Amino acid sequence: MPAALVTALLAMPDRYNISGRTPAAVLWHDDNATRDGVQVGEFTWGLVPTWSKTPETRYTTVTARLQRAPRSRIFRRPWERRHCVVPMNGYYKWDRSVKPAVPYFIQAQDGKALLAAGLWETWSKGDAPLHTFTILTHPNAAIPAPLVADGPVFLPHKDWTQWVTEALWFPMRYLTTLPQPALEAYRVSRAIRDRTRDDYTLLEPAAAGDAVADLAHEDSGDEGDDGWDDDEADEDR
Repeated sequence: MPAALVTALLAMPDRYNISGRTPAAVLWHDDNATRDGVQVGEFTWGLVPTWSKTPETRYTTVTARLQRAPRSRIFRRPWERRHCVVPMNGYYKWDRSVKPAVPYFIQAQDGKALLAAGLWETWSKGDAPLHTFTILTHPNAAIPAPLVADGPVFLPHKDWTQWVTEALWFPMRYLTTLPQPALEAYRVSRAIRDRTRDDYTLLEPAAAGDAVADLAHEDSGDEGDDGWDDDEADEDR
């Protein structure tokens, strides 16, 4: 990655608990910009289509199913022309096979950053332009058990710029044939449910005593929606 982009990413605020409708760093390319190349921007997570009357939708748009995005009413336009990359050290995912659900942090086994393929859009009906994004998801056998093997589409470090800057003839084939990085996961505290918490302690492995504390939350209706397992067959999205 060019040094200028690395510097720009490092200048972004550290974030440890990003949720829908909150900002995150993305790598994107603006065809209307006066300068060439990929830029670093701070976009809101949860894509808002240009035709929306309000800066939100009644659908969950933090993720977009890879196989459905090209025909989706919400994602079709950005699929065709507005691609981005979402760099991350890892992400949270819930194991919902147990009660209460247990959160894990997933990261690359080699310790490198993960580069997730995404789509972006600009909503311009407000006082200021609102840049938003979504992350493309698909089945991923690299996600370790007991977690559902479904998550972001990751791009290789060596040629991720293709997704952002080039008009790919067959974007679906390109993404579905990419080798995915080896992943590992460890359990973290259910404190990630608190969207006001955003500090590095959330990444610490859960202590043995946390299992007892978790039982106090048997209502478990508030374990976050990580979006990676969403598979709603909604053709209107």
